[in-house]
Amino acid sequence: MEHKKTYNAKELKTPYGTLIIEGPISSDKIASYEFHKDLVAFRPPDLQHKALIEIANLKEGRIIIARHQNTIVGYVTFLYPDPLERWSEGKMDNLIELGAIEVIPQFRGCSVGKNLLIVSMMDDAMEDYIIITTEYYWHWDLKGTGLNVWDYRKVMEKMMNAGGLEWFATDDPEICSHPANCLMAKIGKRVDTESIQKFDRLRFMNRFMY
Repeated sequence: MEHKKTYNAKELKTPYGTLIIEGPISSDKIASYEFHKDLVAFRPPDLQHKALIEIANLKEGRIIIARHQNTIVGYVTFLYPDPLERWSEGKMDNLIELGAIEVIPQFRGCSVGKNLLIVSMMDDAMEDYIIITTEYYWHWDLKGTGLNVWDYRKVMEKMMNAGGLEWFATDDPEICSHPANCLMAKIGKRVDTESIQKFDRLRFMNRFMY
């Protein structure tokens, strides 16, 4: 499958200045920008900056960023699922995962996450993919936001809906381990029936174990 990436951008006005939401962007471009010190959700900022550069170099890897002048203040990543997860077992070249989405506290509540997803989906090539995201409550910043699990889940769901992702049922043990966890997905317009059936089998693997 050809992995085409078409750059898109939009401006987002916030009380703290105008952001540029852009991508997919190249590894060189990511390396040339500052990386905000508050982007700490997944690992220390310098290591996360390096990880984004590596993802942008993958043939299927896509990074969309929110940038304030020359500083990255938010991002979303798309890449093939982790080889240790069930979603990679189908070896589908048209299934990619929204791996991480993060926005610094200062710009939260300014619709940055929502706009990162909107810009991600502006690329017509996304219609060739099944895009999934697995949401686990233990990754959520409940302390920083002051939200409870269910309110945070509502916020996450609303944000994912902006990119066309919807809730899908699954028997994945990790997702089933807490009722707030969920699988969300968007099936592109050009995804064939065989791929959709394969995805359904990945969602309900325990049903096929005899």
